[in-house]
Amino acid sequence: MANRMPAVSGTFYPATAIQLKNEISELFKNAVKSSETSMAALIVPHAGYVFSGGVAASAYARLDRKQQYENIFIIGRSHCKNFNGVSIYPNGYYSTPLGEVQINTATASQLMESYDFIYYDKEADQNEHSLEVQLPFLQYWMENDFRIVPIIIGSDNPSLSKNLADALQPWFNGDNLFVISTDFSHYPAYETACKTDAETADAIVSNNGKLLRELCDKNKHSSEYNLLTGLCGAAAVQTLLHLTENKQEIAFEKIDYQNSGDVPSGDKNRVVGYWAIAVNRKEVAIEINASEKEQLLKLARESLLNHLNKTDIKQPKQTFTGIFNEPLGAFVSLKNGPHLRGCIGRFSPGKPLYQTIEDLSVLSATRDSRFQPVTPEEIDQLIIEISILTPLKKINSIHQILPGKHGIYIKKGTSSGTFLPQVATENQWTREEFLGRCSRDKAGIGWDGWRNAELYIYEAIVFSDKR
Repeated sequence: MANRMPAVSGTFYPATAIQLKNEISELFKNAVKSSETSMAALIVPHAGYVFSGGVAASAYARLDRKQQYENIFIIGRSHCKNFNGVSIYPNGYYSTPLGEVQINTATASQLMESYDFIYYDKEADQNEHSLEVQLPFLQYWMENDFRIVPIIIGSDNPSLSKNLADALQPWFNGDNLFVISTDFSHYPAYETACKTDAETADAIVSNNGKLLRELCDKNKHSSEYNLLTGLCGAAAVQTLLHLTENKQEIAFEKIDYQNSGDVPSGDKNRVVGYWAIAVNRKEVAIEINASEKEQLLKLARESLLNHLNKTDIKQPKQTFTGIFNEPLGAFVSLKNGPHLRGCIGRFSPGKPLYQTIEDLSVLSATRDSRFQPVTPEEIDQLIIEISILTPLKKINSIHQILPGKHGIYIKKGTSSGTFLPQVATENQWTREEFLGRCSRDKAGIGWDGWRNAELYIYEAIVFSDKR
């Protein structure tokens, strides 16, 4: 496809590179000052820069300028066409006066090939501003050649946002950034906008999609004069909340608020509201008691028995609560005496912990390519070991790795590998041996390959039914 050319340069933002760069530079100089955090997503306005540019700059100023993301997903609600689907510009580049921004064709293609509701809709894309206005900020701020996946949602159908979130779930991790493009209240008086926008922001940062839907519905039928909507990109924000709800490591944070009545040329009788909101990843302390450990080990063994014996010996369906419903990463290891018989895990399962343990128990017995599948005759001799993981944390120095406390995950291009924390302890490896063996034996990039790879650490709660 040909490049996607600018649709709103010269109207929403300056049409020449020099003017655009100068304007964005001034916006960042006046942005709300805050420390960089481990960012999962940003909620950013998409109006003309003279109105919302300062709030947008305050959002982007939160990003680590040197962070190299695999994808930056930019998600907005169509302003040009209503349709019951999701449009992605599939390949090539988005152009702005500051240059070209590359589409991550591999990611776009994977989504479009996997889901019938995701396709390219030219009418929805060619004049849409909500994605385009985000790009100059990223081009100015980020100090690397990032790649985007531009996503336009065609309707406010709740099932569409849920389906899109399910499709995007595998990418909702520390390797990717999500930019949610939305303005807030449209066209009420200044005081009404401030009140409405504060309520909407509170609903968002509560990370409660049901609460936000109810508020948006209330605002649609509001008696407040000229309140057309409280959140024009509600479908995009709801997609985000489907991704973030019930995740302990996610924390929303308000950064900045203004509305169009705050600028010198603004009309306080008819305003549009703008929020910058950060979605941060935080470290999570996982607590699990002895009874819960016993239940998970029992669940793992039952799943293994059911699969290998092709029977169903489970007790009546259980109702799980607490940590069992948390979407935590985990590994399940199977050992026969001193010999490993299988070990498979997931860092971002997108499922409740109890389902993850059920799945991994079977996969470890049947899908670990290093070993022959476990046989029914072995079950009584097997020891099941479960490792429940904290979220991955990217590090910049190997001195942040504490062998025995931290597991490591090494990633370089399409190659990756991990060792659980207990591996270093069991083998009495130094930090350098831990890294070198993981790099060579697990990631396949050579003993010193970790030196120019991405490094992550995590912790694990490890327990087994060893008799």
